[in-house]
Amino acid sequence: MMTFSLWKQVKKRIRRNRRPIWKLGGIALFVSLAVMPQHASASFASEATLDEPSVNRMLQDRNAPVQVMLHRLYVCGEETEPLGLMKPETIIKLLSQHPEWRTSLEEDGQTLRVMQQIDDLSAECKTNAYFGVDRNGNFSLFDGEPSNEKVMRTFFQLDVRFMESSLPKDQLDQLSEGIRVSDIDEYNSVLSTYSDYAMETSGVKQGY
Repeated sequence: MMTFSLWKQVKKRIRRNRRPIWKLGGIALFVSLAVMPQHASASFASEATLDEPSVNRMLQDRNAPVQVMLHRLYVCGEETEPLGLMKPETIIKLLSQHPEWRTSLEEDGQTLRVMQQIDDLSAECKTNAYFGVDRNGNFSLFDGEPSNEKVMRTFFQLDVRFMESSLPKDQLDQLSEGIRVSDIDEYNSVLSTYSDYAMETSGVKQGY
């Protein structure tokens, strides 16, 4: 009989975390409501996503340089790099060379955010990303080892009992402790392997 039980580990984690998570969640909600600025939601809504022609028109009406931020969105992680002040004609040329980039105008109306999708892991994810099982039995991506419970992304609910009957003990141990991924090939390989054990009704959810 298998001495290791991933299902028992999951149930133990649920019992251990149920009350503290509820308390912390309630406190966090209370604090966030108490300190949230009145204009917080308005500032988020004020960011306007613009297509290239709209950006061109906006830039053509300006003579002064524009502050530009490059926002790299990875499969895992993101990075922001200030590109500094750029002339409108330089920005137009840059965007014409990268039609796949998306843009948004910041709340101040003076800063243009350029978003680039990258099919890779960010430098931080290459160092800290682990696949594992969260306290609800979901296959998830963690920032650090799963024991720290810093979920970045949840993919699907695992059929844990079926997985225990199908996989060797050392592979289950590895999943319980966390599977480190350091490049996009490892990321896709691990995700593909464990998708075979997903519950049929599962869906992908984002973490924090």
